[in-house]
Amino acid sequence: MSGAPVLGVPPLGVLGGMGPLASAQFMLRLTLLTPATRDQDHLPAILWSDPRVPDRTAARLSGGEDPLPWLARGIAGLEAAGCGAIAIPCNTAHGWYEGMVAATGLPILHIVDAAAEELARQGVTGGPIGVMGTAGTLAMRLYQERLEGRGYDCLTPTEAEMESLVSPGIALVKANRVAEAYPPLAEAAANLKARGARAVVLGCTEIPLGILAGPHAEIGVPLIDTIDALALAALRWAKKI
Repeated sequence: MSGAPVLGVPPLGVLGGMGPLASAQFMLRLTLLTPATRDQDHLPAILWSDPRVPDRTAARLSGGEDPLPWLARGIAGLEAAGCGAIAIPCNTAHGWYEGMVAATGLPILHIVDAAAEELARQGVTGGPIGVMGTAGTLAMRLYQERLEGRGYDCLTPTEAEMESLVSPGIALVKANRVAEAYPPLAEAAANLKARGARAVVLGCTEIPLGILAGPHAEIGVPLIDTIDALALAALRWAKKI
């Protein structure tokens, strides 16, 4: 029928709600990063935003409720909706990556691999890099193990910096106090630069929201926004870029 949309690539499934603002930002960036001149040029996407998923850091560090059944439920919903791949704009949730892969036949884009691609795209191909993230992400060594095999030496915030800067900054974003999150998060990034980091990976999807709320260029080091990195990975999957 004339004027009917071309089916093309199946929808991208976005397993979100962890947190809701980061998921909304992912959808925004997925749209803005797409080379498009009309609606039909964009990637179809279905967002499953469920903030009821149990806290991932609490599950890993203090025996909190297992989030995997909730994650698998969301993946099943996206699979039933006809999605062709899954993107998860939450770094800590990737601690259950193998369990999620086992729950579906769909490819699940890995956010750490996406960040590695963005590091390379920005010309940072090895050496010391900073990694900021939740206490759970860093304790699980999600970035350290995956990036060290690519020639990176990962520097992470100290325990004191996590307690006074990074974790409070993440909490402020989750509370929608985004502008207030900039000072502590920027200070933590600047400290990593001072310790020799050639770039800083913002390895929690709340962190880019806080960092971008202030004069982030003043930090003076490439900042790897994992929301953007994952969106670009999704567009590569869909052959949009």
